[in-house]
Amino acid sequence: MSTALDINAYLYSALEALPDHEVGEIIAGELHVSPRPAARHAKAAFDLGLELGGPFQRGRGGPGGWRFLMEPELHLADEVLVPDVAAWRIARMPEVPDTPAIEIAPDWVCEILSPSNRRYDRTVKMSSYARHGVEHLWLVDPIDRTLEVYRLAPDSGLWVLLSTHIDDESVYAQPFEAAPFELGLLWIHPH
Repeated sequence: MSTALDINAYLYSALEALPDHEVGEIIAGELHVSPRPAARHAKAAFDLGLELGGPFQRGRGGPGGWRFLMEPELHLADEVLVPDVAAWRIARMPEVPDTPAIEIAPDWVCEILSPSNRRYDRTVKMSSYARHGVEHLWLVDPIDRTLEVYRLAPDSGLWVLLSTHIDDESVYAQPFEAAPFELGLLWIHPH
């Protein structure tokens, strides 16, 4: 293992032994295995990264100041998580580490929901992100064509739903409200 974290060595070796078509995560002392994303899922994640990356990472039409990564492996305390898209404020992560895993909790994560992971993302992963102090969480559902925007309440450590967006709306959503994007660009079959 390449980190100094207290991840269960047996679980981590089981995670590393998974075939390429599966994604493993260790949360609350359990190994969770999911299939690789389907095309609809992958398209939504990639296009969201494109839409947010220009204004918020590169500063094109927006303020910059963020670093985005697709499916980074996060080692947070004794857990291993793989969000679909994650971002850090440059002030918290000035450089992207040249390591297989990142040990800094993101400021924002986005999970793309699919039939196989919907319940898991809404329960197990949302709870883990809250435990690790991730401030912002988005859930994108490419089947229902929705985006749910959450913020972690600092006093309670609970997620607060700030807004829900559907279909082809122009989205101004925390923490990326400075530059809108068209939600419909994420869907395989736009209306």
